[in-house]
Amino acid sequence: MRLRFVWRVALVTVLGLGGAAWDRESAATAPGQAPVFSYWHNWTDDHGVSHMTRCPVRSFDLKSMSPPADPQWQAHQPPGGAQVVFTVQPNGWNGSWHEDPKVQWIIPLSGTWFVEAMDGTRVELGPGQVSLGEDLNTRPDAQGRKGHLSGNVTPGPVTLMVVQLAEKPTVNQPCRFK
Repeated sequence: MRLRFVWRVALVTVLGLGGAAWDRESAATAPGQAPVFSYWHNWTDDHGVSHMTRCPVRSFDLKSMSPPADPQWQAHQPPGGAQVVFTVQPNGWNGSWHEDPKVQWIIPLSGTWFVEAMDGTRVELGPGQVSLGEDLNTRPDAQGRKGHLSGNVTPGPVTLMVVQLAEKPTVNQPCRFK
């Protein structure tokens, strides 16, 4: 139940703060048509290499979150425990190569940061865009890189909302949240 609440908060935060960050394809194209929401998944393959894949969420239902409020599009994800952490990365922050500490949703609230996977894919994420960090089973490559590289793109601090999930990471399952 707590994860369902946290996921709702995260989705409402993305919708409320990042309207411009939503991709044009994320908006419903006609009245009554469900939206498609995209997130970036940092996942690990069977060889221990991390990848960044853009993933759609299509499982939206139109209903009220709390009647008598008007209905809104909702995409519920599997229930489970979660913890919300707000981080403020100082100007010029560089995360070096590391794995995510837990399976976690990461939503920039201000500023832009990047994530680079071991396969070389680099993604920049700004306010309202969403990343799922799940590179917890990587193996060092020939250069000693493990997990992902991340850091600030814009000058000044970058503020993130991180929703850490109480679940085991998966391997070779890109786009597992639908």
